[in-house]
Amino acid sequence: MSDQLAARAATRGDADVIAAIYNQGIAERIATFETEPRTPADILPWFDGAYPVVVVTVTDGTGESDGRVVAFAATSTYRPRACYAGIAEYSVYVDRDARGMGAGRLALEALFAAATEAGFWKLVSRIFVENAPSRALMRRVGFREVGVYERHAQLDGVWRDVVIVEKLLI
Repeated sequence: MSDQLAARAATRGDADVIAAIYNQGIAERIATFETEPRTPADILPWFDGAYPVVVVTVTDGTGESDGRVVAFAATSTYRPRACYAGIAEYSVYVDRDARGMGAGRLALEALFAAATEAGFWKLVSRIFVENAPSRALMRRVGFREVGVYERHAQLDGVWRDVVIVEKLLI
């Protein structure tokens, strides 16, 4: 991809492409315990204003987007207790044709800024232990591996372990 990338806040109009990218991750079985494909209607509740969602688009080199969304990063609730209100779970997915081009890193950097502005002080997630590319990206952008949940859940009838990651934003 010789084009450049730009990040922006996601909008409800991005729900279709976010669902398509997320469905790639679901189908590949390397990034989520989810097994059912998502529809744009499933994504729309993410735009409630409480939790930032960002997308990465391809630009033409002058900064003008051609509209192609190639990655997204999203936050969601961590725990319902008030003491955890400043912690969000996050996820990041990159279209398989854009992987290795920096779109995931750019999505996360934009998410850090948006989450900080929204008042979050920490982001957390879990990554399959064997997902080396995702773990490497998380280290590059400042996440720390906290530990491993063994037999966290089953995917396709197989127990999977996950690495717990966190990043302090402030």
